[in-house]
Amino acid sequence: MARLAVGGADEYRQPDAMKGALAEFIGTFLFVFAGVGSAMAFAKLEGPILTPAGLVQIALAHGIALFVVIAATANISGGHINPAVTFGLAVGGHITIARGVLYWIAQLLGSVLAALVLKLTFLHESVPIHAVGAHESLISALVIEIVTTFALIFTVYGTAVDHKRGVVGTIAPIAIGFIVLANILAAGPFSGGSMNPARSFGPALITFNWTNHWIYWVGPLIGGGLAGLVYNEILITPPPPEEY
Repeated sequence: MARLAVGGADEYRQPDAMKGALAEFIGTFLFVFAGVGSAMAFAKLEGPILTPAGLVQIALAHGIALFVVIAATANISGGHINPAVTFGLAVGGHITIARGVLYWIAQLLGSVLAALVLKLTFLHESVPIHAVGAHESLISALVIEIVTTFALIFTVYGTAVDHKRGVVGTIAPIAIGFIVLANILAAGPFSGGSMNPARSFGPALITFNWTNHWIYWVGPLIGGGLAGLVYNEILITPPPPEEY
């Protein structure tokens, strides 16, 4: 069963909670700025039609940016940078709901600010949003978002949460960046390859284009929650007993 820990209002007064929220805000801002900026740069250079080269460019930008911001924020907030990651960890009891809500707010604000800065800086360029691919059904896009986000949170648990991760834990940011890169290559033409409600939310709000936006919340939260349940309840290695 899920091991939800509610937490309390007093948690918001803890210095580490506010530092963690600030780290999530900055990290998400930098990630979304690089990710959305890479899509805008491709559109400026090559046009609005996504090509294989553009897909690779955008996937690399997202994967590398995520690797960097996780490495930079892991020791402060845990390096979530994604409401689906926060939710998946909350399902396993690795973060309280109270702090998770604080992180969600920080992540969404960071994404909105990144999209706003891009829009105000490049007035003649459009800010792209995640969209379902042409001729693809909404159900297909939803399934893809569930599966790719499951893979992401599964990787988070295996490399950054599991007590037996050992040396693997030291390369967690690289592993997480790589799975996002691979998933965007696989899912980009079909669903956009979001895996991250915050990454989708900022551009959608700034452009006020909410077309099929629900997919980028429902899919990642289902995938993240399932990964948290499966890994935490079946696969995770229990911590060693304390010695007295």
